[in-house]
Amino acid sequence: MLRPSRSTRERQQLILGIALWLAIFLTGVVCLWWGFFAPMPESFQLAPTSTVAPARTSTPTGGLIPLATATPAPEGESRPTIPLSQETFGYGIAVHGVVGDPNYTMDVVKSLGLGWVKQQLRWDLVEPSPGQYNWGMYDGVVDAANQRGLRVLLSVVHAPEWSHPSYRDSNPEGAPPDDLALFADFLGRLVDRYRGRIHAIEVWNEQNLDREWDTAEGVSPARYVEMLRLAYQAIKSRDPNILVVSGALSPVGATATDPANPNRIIYMDDYQYYQEMIARGFLSYADCVGAHHNGYNIPPDIAWDDKTYQDPTAKFRAFWDNPHPTWSFRSTLWRYRDAISGMKPLCVTEFGWASSEGFGPPPPGFEFALDNTLQEQAQYIVRAYQLMREWGFVRLAFLWNLDYIQKTGLPPEKDPYGPYSIIDPKGAPRPAFDAVRNMPKP
Repeated sequence: MLRPSRSTRERQQLILGIALWLAIFLTGVVCLWWGFFAPMPESFQLAPTSTVAPARTSTPTGGLIPLATATPAPEGESRPTIPLSQETFGYGIAVHGVVGDPNYTMDVVKSLGLGWVKQQLRWDLVEPSPGQYNWGMYDGVVDAANQRGLRVLLSVVHAPEWSHPSYRDSNPEGAPPDDLALFADFLGRLVDRYRGRIHAIEVWNEQNLDREWDTAEGVSPARYVEMLRLAYQAIKSRDPNILVVSGALSPVGATATDPANPNRIIYMDDYQYYQEMIARGFLSYADCVGAHHNGYNIPPDIAWDDKTYQDPTAKFRAFWDNPHPTWSFRSTLWRYRDAISGMKPLCVTEFGWASSEGFGPPPPGFEFALDNTLQEQAQYIVRAYQLMREWGFVRLAFLWNLDYIQKTGLPPEKDPYGPYSIIDPKGAPRPAFDAVRNMPKP
């Protein structure tokens, strides 16, 4: 075999060396370009600061909801920075987080600068059959909130039909179980599943209304207090750090009975209901007293008997024609505070002002929404947050609501939740959104 000469070998080695150097150089240039100029994969992109060509997803009722691209959940588990025991006032908002991407929903809440989120949890959806549990829709909400350092209040409602076979009417609505221990058992399982990741539980909702407490005997403060007692024991035995909130009442200001059965109360005056709860010792079974008030068409600092406040343009005239504390945000909350002698703080798990501006006619019974402009809605919400913090007896305040207008699938004229939302049906912020985001939150 012939061997190449020494000069030939040296020339080949030189060419090989140059080729190797060029390969290394070009690789470095490509890496440098990719690191600085290549588009990032979607999984590493930051959250959008404005709404972009939204995706669409079907709702359970067949409607369509615009959903902006969500930020992926952060790795690991974040925790709120202020210990719960040191927080004196919590700014919160109610969301419909089980529809759409909960990561996006919690990104929006975080962008508002709020520290708490309220999600209603329906027992009948989680346990449709005895011992058969479907937690998936709520797992996503709890995880997404915690990963962003948001505290979670779950408002637990609606017993499954199998738990209350004793009563069926032609219009079944929210109902407690026949055996209240079943509810306590469910709450125990709830705490076990989300231990350390939920921070407050509201035990039922507006139980002074038949639509939420649909039983043969009608609404019953005595029976609710027994439910609260069992619930409190089940929750605290598993996680004593969870705030137990008594179910907020609907401020109806009157009592009515079933025409077919005068002994069956279909709704009860909220103040009377509280008085009966107090007489049965409910304050021993709650860390915080739940309260609701949606401010009709008067500002949050106007008392019910303030004769100086006038609005001749108002179409809804109940505040002037039928004076009662129920119409006033301020008077309702102070009345509750005085009823319990300040022994426990209030947790306002629902407050807000409805505006139909840009929506068209509101549903029947919500005509007061016609009197509030979008700017008034924004002003009243911010002032209400400020007042509740200043008063010192409100522990948590949850605005009603962020996003129900997008997610119910109802047309505006049939949607009682939409006028309260602080975004519009397309997901764009209403003035109240920016006002809440920009307000100081000491």
